[in-house]
Amino acid sequence: MRRPLLAAFVVTICALSGVAAYVGARPAAAEWREIAWPFPRDGWPAGRAFRCSTAVCGGEVELYVRPKIGFCNCDSGVADDDEVDRVADVDLISAHFQPVESGRTIRISGMSGRIRNYDLRTTGGARAAVGIAVSHRCDLMVAAAQGTAAAPVLQRAALDFLGTDAMAGWINAAMQGR
Repeated sequence: MRRPLLAAFVVTICALSGVAAYVGARPAAAEWREIAWPFPRDGWPAGRAFRCSTAVCGGEVELYVRPKIGFCNCDSGVADDDEVDRVADVDLISAHFQPVESGRTIRISGMSGRIRNYDLRTTGGARAAVGIAVSHRCDLMVAAAQGTAAAPVLQRAALDFLGTDAMAGWINAAMQGR
């Protein structure tokens, strides 16, 4: 009787410590620093840009986020990877980007869309990148992240930051034109 109880206790402690380690490893919103929008003006308003340090995010990570109001297929939203390639602003970082795998569906701030990983060639060398596009009605919220972190780490850091209360509030306000 004592052995099963002891085994269950040990399993519970191990599981909880694993959850605590994962939660503790996620960078908080305060660990991201807002930087100036680094790209030239185009047909869309400048967005917001952020940087997370190597020590916090597992590699240097920059994230660029902006709404594109009235720029989405009103019927299907972000339906496929080709649309992510076209709209997610990865081309602003470098015109030389190559998808490394098929994207997957995601939800951010109640909006659905897709996320996709890329390899970039830049003047500074090869880097990983992530393109994100989610939609609400005929409007898009796009994000591109790039950095020295491996693609899965980069993707997780970007999604965790976009999921913070502060960013969700800004995303919702920006999508409403405020």
